[in-house]
Formats: sequence, structure tokens, C-alpha cells
Amino acid sequence: MLVKTPKHLDRIDRNILIALQKNGKLSNVDLAKSVGLSASPCLERVKRLEQQGYITGYHAQVDPHKLGAAMLVFVEITLTKTSVDIFEEFSAAVRKHDDIQECHLVSGNFDFLLKARVADMSSYRKLLGDTLLRLPGVSESRTYVVMEEVKHTAQIKINLK
Repeated sequence: MLVKTPKHLDRIDRNILIALQKNGKLSNVDLAKSVGLSASPCLERVKRLEQQGYITGYHAQVDPHKLGAAMLVFVEITLTKTSVDIFEEFSAAVRKHDDIQECHLVSGNFDFLLKARVADMSSYRKLLGDTLLRLPGVSESRTYVVMEEVKHTAQIKINLK
């Protein structure tokens, strides 16, 4: 699905965003060359995109296998009841746990979908018992262990038109 980009971003802004998504380490000089600008106006645009919240940060993509976090799991969480208070309490508790990489409130047969990385099944069992099942309001969980990551990207497709 193609994401419509707001009209106040011109083609150069969009190209800057595309280039930085592919390589956040690009020097300003190299970025400027790739989008057809000189260095100074390019840097001004990047700063504006940061100030306007289009660019929310820069990070290194690391290899989880080399860092002892080879096992990727997704966990469905069902809460005891659905209320604003319990959603907020659960969400606040999840934010405190670095083992949980992502947490999404979803529609459907369960309430939250979590993504976590751990070393192995023993580590996951510990995370499940010591952390996940002790989060506020949890009544049920279902775990899906990833056998192979077929595609992994954080890039957002940007329409150039």
C-alpha cells in the first residue's frame, strides 16, 4: 500500500527522507549530491524535517543474533476486561520492559500484540512467567515463535508525486 505524503513536502524533501531511511549515516555532502542540492540548503531542509517531526531520530540497525537475542517472538495478550484504565495501566507497564520491542493495541480476538527478542526458549519462558503474565490485567497469552524472518524493514514507502 502506498502512503500518501502530505502535499507540503516537495520532491526534494521526499528524496531526502527516502535517502536517509536507506542510510541514516549519509554525510550532508553525500545526501545533498544525491538529491541535487548544495550542502547548505540540504542541511536546512534536514533540520526543518527534524523540527516538523518527519524525522524522529536516527539509529543503528544491529544484528540481534550477535547480541544474544536470536529468538523473535510475537505474543497475543488478552486482558481480563476492556476499559480505558486497564489499557493505560497495561501500556504503562509494558513501556518499562526493554525485552518488549513493540506493543500494539489491536482489534480482534485479543487486545495487544507484543514483539520481543530473547536468547532462546528458556529465556522466553522466563520472560513469559516473570514479566508478561504478571503485567496488569493479563488473562491469557498466545505465543508465536518466528522460524525465519522473511522481511524486516522500518522504511516507510514514500510517494514521489
